[in-house]
Amino acid sequence: MEGHHRHHHHQQQQHLQQQQQPVSVNVEADRFPQWSVQETKDFLMIRAELDQSFMETKRNKLLWEVISTRMREKGYNRSAEQCKCKWKNLFTRYKGCGTVDAEIVRQQFPFYDELQAIFTARMQSVLCSESEGGGATGSKKKAAQAQLSSDEEDDTEENEYSFRKKKKGKTGGGSSSTSGSINIKEMLANFMRQQLQMEMQWREALESRENERRMKEMEWRQTMEALENERIMMERRWREREEQRRIREEARAEKRDALITALLNKLRREDQM
Repeated sequence: MEGHHRHHHHQQQQHLQQQQQPVSVNVEADRFPQWSVQETKDFLMIRAELDQSFMETKRNKLLWEVISTRMREKGYNRSAEQCKCKWKNLFTRYKGCGTVDAEIVRQQFPFYDELQAIFTARMQSVLCSESEGGGATGSKKKAAQAQLSSDEEDDTEENEYSFRKKKKGKTGGGSSSTSGSINIKEMLANFMRQQLQMEMQWREALESRENERRMKEMEWRQTMEALENERIMMERRWREREEQRRIREEARAEKRDALITALLNKLRREDQM
C-alpha cells in the first residue's frame, strides 16, 4: 500500500514538472518568412568569411549589419537581427549534434558540414596565433574554448575578446590587435564603399526615371500642340467656307431683288399704257 502511494506521488510530480516546462513557440517563423536551404548556405558562407572579425571584434553589431547588407546584395531581405537569430539557432542545433553519428546528423541537420568547417577554421586560427605568440601551454584548451565562444550570447563574445586581449598583452604580442583593427577599418571602408555605390545606383535610377518622365511629358506636350494646331486649322477652314457661303447667299439675294424690281417696273409701264 505504501509503495503504491509512493508511485502515485512520483507520477504527480512528473505531471507537475511537465506542466511547468516552458512551451516554446516559434514566434520568428510567424513573423518572418522561412529561410530556404540556398539562402541559409549563402548566409553561412558570408558568416564564415567574417568569422575572424567576429573573434577579434568586441562589438559585433556592425558586423551583423555588414552581413545583412551582403545578403541584400544576393537578393535576400534579411535584417541584422534576423541574421543574428538565425546564427544562434543554427549554433544551438550544431551543439546538439555533438554525440550523434555523423551520417544521421547530416540527414537531420543539412548545414552541419558548413558549421563544422567554420569552427574547424576557427580552431586552427587560434592554434596558429598561440604557437606564433609562444603560448603553447594551454593552447588546446584555448582552441576548444574559442571553437564554441562568440556564438551563444554577446556577453560571451565580449568576455572571450577581453580574455584574449589581456593574455596577449601579458605575452607582449600586440600585432594581432593591430591586424584586427586594420581588418575592422578595411571592413568599414568596404561597407562605406558599398553604401556609396548603392546610393550612386539609386541616384542613377532616379535620374533615369526623371529623364524618362521628362521625355514622356515632352511627347505629350508635342502631341497636344499638334492637336491644337489641327483644331485651329479646321476652325479656320470652317470659317472660310462659311464666309464663302454667306457671299454666295448675298449674291443670290441681290439677283433675286433685281429680278423682282425689273418685273415690277415692267408691270407698272404696262399699266400706264
